Amino acid sequence: MQVVRYAAGDWGVGELWFDGDGLPVWHELPTRALELVSAAPRRGDGAPPTITLAGSRAHVRNGSVPELARRIASYFEGERVSFVDVEVDLEWCTPLQRAIAEALRAVSYGETVTYGELAALAGRPQAPRAGGAFCSNNRLPLIFPCHRVVAAGGIGGYGSLGVDYKRRLLELEDAAL
Repeated sequence: MQVVRYAAGDWGVGELWFDGDGLPVWHELPTRALELVSAAPRRGDGAPPTITLAGSRAHVRNGSVPELARRIASYFEGERVSFVDVEVDLEWCTPLQRAIAEALRAVSYGETVTYGELAALAGRPQAPRAGGAFCSNNRLPLIFPCHRVVAAGGIGGYGSLGVDYKRRLLELEDAAL
């Protein structure tokens, strides 16, 4: 397992986890809370690789950083970045979850869909709750951009990060709210 941290300006610090094959398996979006944890010493081989943003360039400390980490850092700088080509392992998914994951990846930068629309895009128009369940358990939030899924009557929630964080992500993408 490889863990990569990235500093994303006033967003805070985020963390990416990669399996032995280099596929992303977990992503913690940047927050100030993770920034505090990042400053704490760790056991083992030392601190994980970290990307620090400086203008439009990323500086690397402690080893190589996967391209995905660089792209995510660029995203938080405001660059229009797509993650649709990132290889992921969906073997753990049921057929419905896989359909939702694929439909979610098709929601473009700056666009939003409702949970009902997401279910319809997945070919399961009667399953908007399944879309919500997938989003609430999302392990890779920019690769599967759940922040682009809104409630029919408003923005909807965004787990422990909250509605303000979701709104900020959508504003970063100039998405209509």
